[in-house]
Amino acid sequence: MASQGNSVKRIVAYFSMEIALENAMPSYSGGLGVLAGDTIRAAADLRLPMVAISLLYRKGFFTQRLAEDGSQTEDPVEWRVDDFLQEEPVRTHVSIEDRRVDLRCWRYSVKGVRGFEVPVYFLDADLPTNADAHRNLTGSLYGGDSYYRLCQEVVLGIGGVRMLRALGYNDLTHYHMNEGHAALLSLELLEDEAKRAGRTAVRGEDIEKVRSKCVFTTHTPVPAGHDRFPMEFLTRVFPKQTGFLDMKDAASVDLMKRVLQAQQDFPGLEEAARQGATLNMTQLALGLSTYVNGVAKVHGETSRQMFPEVPIEAITNGVHAGTWTSPAFQQLFDRYIPSWREDNYSLRGALGLPAEEVWAAHLIAKHELLETVREKTGLNFDPEVFTIGFARRATGYKRADLILSDLDRLRQIAKNAGRFQIIYAGKAHPNDGGGKDIIRRIYHAKKALKKSVPVVFLDNYNLDLGGKITSGVDLWLNTPQFPLEASGTSGMKSALNGVPSLSILDGWWVEGHIEGVTGWSIGEARRSVAGGAPTDNKSEAESLYYKLESVILPMYYNERNKFLEVMQHAIAINGSFFNTQRMVQQYITDAYLR
Repeated sequence: MASQGNSVKRIVAYFSMEIALENAMPSYSGGLGVLAGDTIRAAADLRLPMVAISLLYRKGFFTQRLAEDGSQTEDPVEWRVDDFLQEEPVRTHVSIEDRRVDLRCWRYSVKGVRGFEVPVYFLDADLPTNADAHRNLTGSLYGGDSYYRLCQEVVLGIGGVRMLRALGYNDLTHYHMNEGHAALLSLELLEDEAKRAGRTAVRGEDIEKVRSKCVFTTHTPVPAGHDRFPMEFLTRVFPKQTGFLDMKDAASVDLMKRVLQAQQDFPGLEEAARQGATLNMTQLALGLSTYVNGVAKVHGETSRQMFPEVPIEAITNGVHAGTWTSPAFQQLFDRYIPSWREDNYSLRGALGLPAEEVWAAHLIAKHELLETVREKTGLNFDPEVFTIGFARRATGYKRADLILSDLDRLRQIAKNAGRFQIIYAGKAHPNDGGGKDIIRRIYHAKKALKKSVPVVFLDNYNLDLGGKITSGVDLWLNTPQFPLEASGTSGMKSALNGVPSLSILDGWWVEGHIEGVTGWSIGEARRSVAGGAPTDNKSEAESLYYKLESVILPMYYNERNKFLEVMQHAIAINGSFFNTQRMVQQYITDAYLR
């Protein structure tokens, strides 16, 4: 039975473990899901015949609670699925440990600027026909242990392909894996090809056919961040399907050696399990994709060094302009650049906007943010004071507390160069003790700085709060440890709202930075992503302090016209380019039409 969303022939299936579509739908944890949502919105704007697949998380990621000392605790998210999604009548299933796991799906339609819709299907295992353990597979996002995660990825990859078939999507030509979580879809496609040829085992010709259909985007710049599962997990999940490769076929053996890390050559998957081999989901996706890309130029270089055997391109991320531009700036663009929603590149005309109207729009966004601060914390931040924003997932490499390295120096800067205040937000993963420590350190610094440098940390970071912070601050701060920022998109959201960045030259900022024009850099550019000098926190903190004290604060308070020029260049140069409209157009030309 064909779905209502299948009235248009779809050629691209987009798979993502998380997709952020609405603030009140806890179907995402952070940047990966936000990017997926923005990608789908841009596809709808461009009338790209796409369909998207994810999992339904009835418990969501989590609601963040912060104690007076900054200690984080997590509560499940409660939401009514049928308030947002429409259940489809079709059913499919996967097999886990020789047990049938029935799946249904729920549809959400993303409507583009011209009315074109892209359907998003959320897979749901919470059915009375399933065992309790299997019903909970679509319970929590990134919850449970490693085996639970593998079972979730079986539902996403294999179940996703089967659900698309059940829904009547029979014309798909491309399967786009947004990170390695969806890599098992390639095994389902391989089995399809073998069955079509009347075989039970996969051969080289099947591998080539599947490879021609698959596109893989990797977001992870460190080896430890890629999903690996013990081979025993795979043989446990698929006890009767471990011999599906033809071990006399050279291409099949070569593929197996690439995706399985074992101590020696081996004749089959059972032997690999006995050797303690691991299944690398990234290697599986790399081995079965015709096009692979990193998410920024620097990240592409990092990925090529991690996986030198595979040609890896780069398509730099973007954000959805219509979503992340504040209401005040939307109205300003509508008046002076009326085509900006349909053609984001026309935002290059922002240099011609009346400076006083740019400033007025910014002040509206700033007042809305500071009102949110007052509502959430009771603190009254001064709208006349220069405001710095930092809102990212709280984890070690993002170094949210780098600016707090020397509190005495911050006090001196505020006294000598001009007052400033800092607004933080961000969740730490429940198992990330280091990330939770960072939040506590920020709370400690907040108390130590008191009124000399007002600091606030806003709890329960989500889409709505992220939009208010990225549009309402005067400066976006970004301090990742090079080269661990794959791309980063928060600064792109700020740029759409005329907010310049002060950032380490990593991820997208290497491409978007023009010193004193679109923002400012912390430290120098680093050309090599392999080897080189280790990160020097002290010198990078000193660079941050110098730019703030000697360049940015004096310009903001004493040369407002120059600061406004930087704001307008941020929109015209970065806002017009670092958007998902340009990004999806690149996927169409470089990957889908390849």
